[in-house]
Amino acid sequence: MTVRILSTLFIVVVVCVTSCRRDNESDSARSAPAASHLTSASEVKAAFATASLPDDPDDPAIWVHPSDPSRSSIIATMKVAAPAGAIVVYGVDGQVRQTIPGINRPNNIDVEYGFRFRGRVIDIAVATERLARQLRVFEIDRKDGHLIDLGGAPVLQGQPGENGAPMGIALYRRERDGELFAIVAPKTGPREGYLWQYRLADAGNGGITATLVRRFGTFSASTVREENEIEAVAVDDALGYVYYADEADGIHKWHADPDQAEASRELAHFARDGFRADREGIAIYALPDGTGYIVCTDQLEGNSEYHVYRREGEPGKPHDHSREIVVVRGGADATDGLDISSRSLGPTLPHGVMIAMNSKPRNFLVFPWESVARAIQPPLRVNGSN
Repeated sequence: MTVRILSTLFIVVVVCVTSCRRDNESDSARSAPAASHLTSASEVKAAFATASLPDDPDDPAIWVHPSDPSRSSIIATMKVAAPAGAIVVYGVDGQVRQTIPGINRPNNIDVEYGFRFRGRVIDIAVATERLARQLRVFEIDRKDGHLIDLGGAPVLQGQPGENGAPMGIALYRRERDGELFAIVAPKTGPREGYLWQYRLADAGNGGITATLVRRFGTFSASTVREENEIEAVAVDDALGYVYYADEADGIHKWHADPDQAEASRELAHFARDGFRADREGIAIYALPDGTGYIVCTDQLEGNSEYHVYRREGEPGKPHDHSREIVVVRGGADATDGLDISSRSLGPTLPHGVMIAMNSKPRNFLVFPWESVARAIQPPLRVNGSN
């Protein structure tokens, strides 16, 4: 069943989601003159907040347990220099289960399943370790979700200054052969080829190698605003697309497979209007039939907003995401990192979840997806079977 949203729907759902202030260099939210045309508001409260962290959190990722969804995890970064920089693992009750300190300014993190390593198939979490100029890779123990450090893999080699400082990351598992890739966004980059894509593989010595396979992605640079960058990246594994947020200029869509026949062509450039601050975290609510929602953060201080678009595009136009379905907002301060899953995380989160970072309280807010979906009429869809 496809989702039908009336074109006259002007409802803005207010969701209290979390927020994260970014770097001192350019990470504060900024105002812009034009708000979204969707101006009515409804409010959705988080089911709960995670425990607060002692330092600046940034980005969450969701790992779903293979047999017992209630034992799933929220894996997050604490974005400061070592030794205080850390990866933190929460249970789906929001309590800290594990802290791995000594990570040298981890920015973003992502999770992927089915990685071939040392004769086994494992799940991994990969973070950008910005000051170490590498990816930091962790095996996720499928029994209890705790992380096992597999070490680092250098990226952005030979790049000067912050062109060589990894910040954003999204993982992509290619369905046809199971190859796993990391798409990395540096702190600064050129107008063409901003993103770096690496194939991840078993190094044979207990670690991971990252081999560059392509550079791609356009960037507005300072043509829109002098202080501008790309941090948020999200991959739709099932459909094979990658989305990234050009903070001052919209969301870009490309093929995630570097070997796809049209891998060098941009497929869409949308979400160009209606944002009043930086376009930050991107996440996807993926339904089994290929429909669902793309959600992007508008990083407003004190009351961030979250813009929702059709995953499947418009009828007959799968790359037309120009029509905004709804905007959600609710008092979250300068939201940065955002993640969404459409899979069950147990009886309290049976239809999936939206998790966002909350800057001033230094925590993450957890929203059952159905609470967001039912706040508007007609409601957004929810995933009923996992």
